[in-house]
Amino acid sequence: MSGIQECVLYRDFDRGEILEHMTLLMDALKEKDPDIREKKDLFFSCVNGLVETAGSYGFSGNLWHTYLTLLLVSHENAFSTACEIRGAVKGSINELALHDFEIFKELYDFDLSVFDIVFNTSCCHVLCGYEAPEDSGRMFNKRVRDRICQMSVTLAQADTAEEFMADMVQFYKDFGVGKLGLHKAFRIEHDRDGHAVIVPVTRIAHVRLEDLVGYEIPKQKLIENTEAFVRGRKANNCLLFGDAGTGKSSSIKGILNRYYEEGLRIIEVYKHQFKDLNEVIAQIKDRNYKFIIYMDDLSFEEFEIEYKYLKAVIEGGLERKPDNILIYATSNRRHLIRERAGDKLELMDSDDLHSSDTVQEKLSLVYRFGVRIYFGAPSRKEFQNIVLVLAKRSGIDMPEKELLLEAGQWELSHGGLTGRTAQQFIDHLLGCKKEG
Repeated sequence: MSGIQECVLYRDFDRGEILEHMTLLMDALKEKDPDIREKKDLFFSCVNGLVETAGSYGFSGNLWHTYLTLLLVSHENAFSTACEIRGAVKGSINELALHDFEIFKELYDFDLSVFDIVFNTSCCHVLCGYEAPEDSGRMFNKRVRDRICQMSVTLAQADTAEEFMADMVQFYKDFGVGKLGLHKAFRIEHDRDGHAVIVPVTRIAHVRLEDLVGYEIPKQKLIENTEAFVRGRKANNCLLFGDAGTGKSSSIKGILNRYYEEGLRIIEVYKHQFKDLNEVIAQIKDRNYKFIIYMDDLSFEEFEIEYKYLKAVIEGGLERKPDNILIYATSNRRHLIRERAGDKLELMDSDDLHSSDTVQEKLSLVYRFGVRIYFGAPSRKEFQNIVLVLAKRSGIDMPEKELLLEAGQWELSHGGLTGRTAQQFIDHLLGCKKEG
């Protein structure tokens, strides 16, 4: 079993301590080590690790197999990253991968119940048919978690290393590998050395574009641009602007959920992190995913200069912008940067040979977004329609006249005629219903 040390591609795992200790126990068993019972503490440490991993990820089934599967789907190497989203590749790398999968197949084939006999326990019996507590695990979304559990069964049933490898390749094609493959959205943090690190966002609202009532034309423009991007055609950076509460941010979430399975990922970036953009782009530019760098509620005061970093990243510099990256932003301001009346008065200054430079400098950022989509506040009739649709979806049984009357009273003191106000009103009714 110590063949794990002979792996070429699949080495140096995160969370690999359990694997290391389990293979030590397997080797001791294989070699009929007379002192193996003295390793009981090490065994229980492994059991604890497997159960804690299951708790973090919500795994059920054979925890040894789910743990091994987690290692394989999380490990970024020359083979797994080549297969992500694309599927099978040609070349000598396949021979090296097959060599490693032969070793892992032996680990899957090992019968853990032997340790129950050696150490006089029943732990392995529990580990081989573990049932996770309901709604446990927050590290992956439910679909990814369930697929990993299913994948662990499939790999354990593989008759040959070739079949094992084909199953892995299919997973990499469907989901990808590592944090970029197994998660939809990310944010930027910094490590101890101050370097930008891409960190998964583990809990994302499952918003569908179909759930957003109205705004069909803006949504269609967003879909067309994103679909072109995901499928390898030319696409533009996109700015969603307009009134607050009109569904700009929700549309971005809906886009992510619709195209995630086609390899779309989103990295949320805040204004103060613009200086990190070049470092972030360097980490993702050679991957097979399509990345949207997302900036929510983007705007600048006249004294803020962060927009200059953004301008340079969007179109400036010597290096060509990677084909797998676009920038999407939402803003309540059409021109993003606050303009002063004095900026335009400069145009009247006959003594200034370059009187329009200030204005053009501030407008140049928005012009770098090739697609600009307006989300306006709905009319009263449109607002009422949103309320009716949301109420029906939520199972609210109230006479239409009464419902619209209360909605009208609500919007007067809660933000006016917007989709957000309508949703807040419906949530209010649901809350009152529960209390009753």
